[in-house]
Amino acid sequence: MSLKDRISEDIKTAMKAKDKTRLETVRGIKKVLLEKEVSLRPEGQTSLTEVQELEVLAQQAKQRRESIEQYRQAGRDDLADQEALELAIIETYLPKQLSDQEVAAIVDEIIAEVGASSAKDMGKVMGPAMQRLKGRAEGQKIQAMVKAKLS
Repeated sequence: MSLKDRISEDIKTAMKAKDKTRLETVRGIKKVLLEKEVSLRPEGQTSLTEVQELEVLAQQAKQRRESIEQYRQAGRDDLADQEALELAIIETYLPKQLSDQEVAAIVDEIIAEVGASSAKDMGKVMGPAMQRLKGRAEGQKIQAMVKAKLS
């Protein structure tokens, strides 16, 4: 089942269950995916690839995480809790996130492949690392791991 089909089914299910939070969140995901698809039409692309869909979902998840952090700092736990609920819904569409050990193993592998030895080589490692771990680990986590291993 494609992501679009799954989202359409989830919208119907949320409507039947009268689950307002899930309905609004899933509709928001559908809207963002549709906007991205429309923005690519002038380039001749009629639909999003699976990678592009994951990028959009990851971006939505990242926005929610940042909002949660900002709301908590501002003392607005009610809004932070709402964002956390939305984040949990978005994460159901994302692939399972890798553990720190799994990310470290992949980063070690890439460092060995490119022959990186110091912090100057961080750029050589980050490109392949972000490509391999796209959608399965946060960019900040990857960057911190690479920085720690090369220092």
